[in-house]
Amino acid sequence: MADDLLETAVANWGPRFTANGVDASDYARITKSLERWDDWCAAWCAGAEEHLELGEVALAEGRNRTAGEFFARAATYFHFGKFLFVHDLDQARAAHDRAVDAINRAMPLFVPPGSREEIPFEGSHLVGIFRAPDHQGPHPTVILIPGLDSTKEEFRDVERAFLDRGMAIFALDGPGQGEAEWTLAIRPEWDEVGEAVIAHLQAMPQVDSSRIGVWGVSLGGFYAARMASSDLPIRGTIALAGPYNLGAAWKDLNPLTRRAFQVRSFSSSPEEAEERAWQMTLEGHAVKISTPLMVVMGKRDRLFPWQDGERLANEARGESTLVLLEEGNHGCANVIYRHRPLGADWMAARLNVTPVVQ
Repeated sequence: MADDLLETAVANWGPRFTANGVDASDYARITKSLERWDDWCAAWCAGAEEHLELGEVALAEGRNRTAGEFFARAATYFHFGKFLFVHDLDQARAAHDRAVDAINRAMPLFVPPGSREEIPFEGSHLVGIFRAPDHQGPHPTVILIPGLDSTKEEFRDVERAFLDRGMAIFALDGPGQGEAEWTLAIRPEWDEVGEAVIAHLQAMPQVDSSRIGVWGVSLGGFYAARMASSDLPIRGTIALAGPYNLGAAWKDLNPLTRRAFQVRSFSSSPEEAEERAWQMTLEGHAVKISTPLMVVMGKRDRLFPWQDGERLANEARGESTLVLLEEGNHGCANVIYRHRPLGADWMAARLNVTPVVQ
């Protein structure tokens, strides 16, 4: 069974990894060395350590920007070591802690730099990375929401698309994600999450609180749509490859994904996890979306059918744009050139961003 799990991971996730900061040669080298799924986390952590060492050398030589890039890549590798490695939570937690340490070291070295933001929430806290363009603010700001197995450590290239067009970003770990996954379970009610995050952003002088957008990928696309359906000051929403109803897709999900949902929803059994998956629905919520919405789906998505996105776009009551990509896989990670710049341009228009003259 372990070999089957490894085969699932290698076959499905290559485009996603390389679209989000993993060097293609590293992906081929690290995965080729593996024989068992049990070795996955350790192998990716070893790869991360190589980039940490390169970052240390760059830092010692005063090449701070390069050091930040190496530390950020290391964080991504640690993250991908634990992203679905939920059968060994000790290994996963150790890799997670290393990812957080690496991204914390990287943030002040980014250009533009990032800051770590902590938001109290239900006796725990949510964590995000805030980055703003170099020019004077306050800035229109886009909240970036990960999915079931992604985290804020995965978003450097996504951030760049918005930053380059004059928008600030807030890459978030919400309930069940990254730093929050150990204390806060996955939940469908993202109006409360959105309320806490937006209240925090509104208190930041760098943020133009009248121009806030939301972008989410995979299950994060579902969360983005749920936020858009609530009474929150959101000017535009991009839902990339999200489900309409997770329960309806449950039996078609691979075993790694189902197990990760069980663990991160704090379900005690596969049966309870499936029951919770049915609660993750846009039924009765999509029709409440009255602000601009872009839905992006790939017709070759093996997790969530593209018809889910079509249904969401059709039910939304406001301006709605559906982008169907014929060759797109889950998250359309294999065709990022078709949707990342398009989505960033669309969001810049909805947030009324004035192009910055260099």
